[in-house]
Amino acid sequence: MSDDLHTPAPMHTIAVILAAGMGTRMKSTRPKMLHTVGGKTLIEHCVANAERATGTKPVVVVGHGAEAVEQAVMGRANFVVQAEQLGTGHAALQAYSAAHDARQITVNYGDMPLLRPETFQSLITLREQTRAAVTMLTLATDNARGFGRVVRNASGERVLAVVEEVACTPEQLALNEVNVGVYCFDGAWVWNALRRVQPNPKKGEYFVTDLIEIANADGREVRAIVTNDADECVGINTRLDLADAEAALRTRINRAHMLGGVTLTDPASTYIDAAVEIASDTVILPNTHLFGHTRIGTGSRIGPNTILIESVIGERCEIVASMLESSAVEDDVHVGPFAHFRPGAQVGRGAHVGNFAEIKNSVLGAGSHMGHFSYLGDTTTGEHVNIGAGTITCNYDGVKKSRTVIGDHAFIGSDTLLVAPVTVGEGAQTGAGSVVTKDIEAHTLVVGVPAKVVRKVS
Repeated sequence: MSDDLHTPAPMHTIAVILAAGMGTRMKSTRPKMLHTVGGKTLIEHCVANAERATGTKPVVVVGHGAEAVEQAVMGRANFVVQAEQLGTGHAALQAYSAAHDARQITVNYGDMPLLRPETFQSLITLREQTRAAVTMLTLATDNARGFGRVVRNASGERVLAVVEEVACTPEQLALNEVNVGVYCFDGAWVWNALRRVQPNPKKGEYFVTDLIEIANADGREVRAIVTNDADECVGINTRLDLADAEAALRTRINRAHMLGGVTLTDPASTYIDAAVEIASDTVILPNTHLFGHTRIGTGSRIGPNTILIESVIGERCEIVASMLESSAVEDDVHVGPFAHFRPGAQVGRGAHVGNFAEIKNSVLGAGSHMGHFSYLGDTTTGEHVNIGAGTITCNYDGVKKSRTVIGDHAFIGSDTLLVAPVTVGEGAQTGAGSVVTKDIEAHTLVVGVPAKVVRKVS
């Protein structure tokens, strides 16, 4: 944990994220906070949303899988450990050392990845305006799903209590406002109030919800903001919840891209991770998957049936039914169908890569043409080079991998084998079916097995 936890600088608002639970209902060896939605772990979503809302580094209360959770957001949050799992109130109190100087703190669970920063900000603003001890987020719903019911005063302005479903009277069960576990507290009040929370007589745990009644007993106000967005309030407890959150986030992501000028011809079959960036006037065709920090320039056309993973695509590109991993494609490039770029592939402006072609850790220069059924591995290819159908760079000799270098304007005939390490000079040519085992000088034609010099070419 960071050394500065015990001497935090004075801050306006600090977010406290409760992420210490076991997550047993996930039935997983992986800590619940490290399951993913939209390409990011639950804890990454929560930390990012809290950062955007408060402008400060959040405090994450960890327990089960603490080290792995901390590594997932290393440097972006401060961490405190809840050694014993004694309830949400006890967990929140563990953040005292890191957040006690804050004017106010927000508290939410680490399994709520769809909470919007704007929602946090509305709770913060309401607390600042009313000077309430607590502002909280509630959900208006006819499907309570076991959430505690929110009891208000006669005017409906203030919250008096949160009653857990098992303890509700018939009248309280009929209430359609439920608590979702997102709060903003007066920082000068909350720490002392947390110390006054009493253990639940049945479970022996300390609950944050008890702060509602403590605030009222102190003569302080508790205010609530009601949302109708059930998706935003989804908490992840099971794999079913995880799937629901994934679908809701995908809809939100796709909608944002479409409003930003991107055409998704079938949003229902388009999967876009949260970190993906797509410029306007790009068209994404059905069954396309965009993962990680993929970026796509304006005017491109991606899909159908395309997978891009951590890749950068330039402007006015067309990528059809292909898979690109950790690769970079410059402007005006055409790829596919059925091409595969493995990590380290770089394709220059205006190049073409045909069907069933594969590139790995290689550069294909601007204006070059790579025909079908070809493989470039550990290769540097110049500009305006023709890679004939069936060309293979033989980069691995069973012990080590070696590079192939192909000069500008070279012409590699169909079914050529380039046995690395080997260099093909500028403007050189190989005949169909050649096996090249030695360097080829510039503007030289070679043919045969092994390839031999035939003549100079212009």
